[in-house]
Amino acid sequence: MFLSRFLFGIFLVSSVDLSAQCSMCKAVVASSGGGEGLNTGILYLMVIPYLLVFGIGFFIWRHKKKRQRISE
Repeated sequence: MFLSRFLFGIFLVSSVDLSAQCSMCKAVVASSGGGEGLNTGILYLMVIPYLLVFGIGFFIWRHKKKRQRISE
């Protein structure tokens, strides 16, 4: 518990300027006139891990339900 609070404090104190972005992201937003493609890419990258976790959880839940039915 102490270690996590300590690390959080270190990260909070040593944070960098959040307005600094990579040059490629700036170039994509500037050339596309608003960054719709960039936003779509970010959403795509964000949704995939959630779908994977949900899918694995669903298969585990279904497997446990089958085991319960067999043992009854």
